[in-house]
Amino acid sequence: MALPSSLTTLDGTPLSPEVIADKVVLFVNVASKCGLTPQYSGLVALHKEFGDRGFVVVGVPCNQFGEQEPGSPEEIKTFAETKYDVDFTLLEKQDVNGANRSPLYQFLVGDGPDIGWNFGKFLVGRDGSVVGRFEPKTAPDDAELRATIEKALG
Repeated sequence: MALPSSLTTLDGTPLSPEVIADKVVLFVNVASKCGLTPQYSGLVALHKEFGDRGFVVVGVPCNQFGEQEPGSPEEIKTFAETKYDVDFTLLEKQDVNGANRSPLYQFLVGDGPDIGWNFGKFLVGRDGSVVGRFEPKTAPDDAELRATIEKALG
């Protein structure tokens, strides 16, 4: 299975392939009303720190955990940008578990266990393969996560 060739941004437009092509991408299922929502700040910091080396963060809003992402696309975008200065790409809201799991998460999870909560993280290498999976409570400044990003960046 491969990374889906077409992804849709939060505003309903197709994600430009250049955003993730030949990049190391950290996909994170995000939510606005979660105890882990402050991780947005750390994700913004990672995106800034490693961005010039070919690293991007892509947020994927999900309302499957405690209905903690109930907002419209506009509400999600406004919240992320005004409260946390999010400047990385946000995709359309998706299911990450269950019968309606999105194609993106079918690829990311593969045969692995379901995602446990908001802010699960998957690192995809430049070749499009999953090179790391990190649980929701793994903070963006976690040493193992950072080391895996560094290794993937080469």
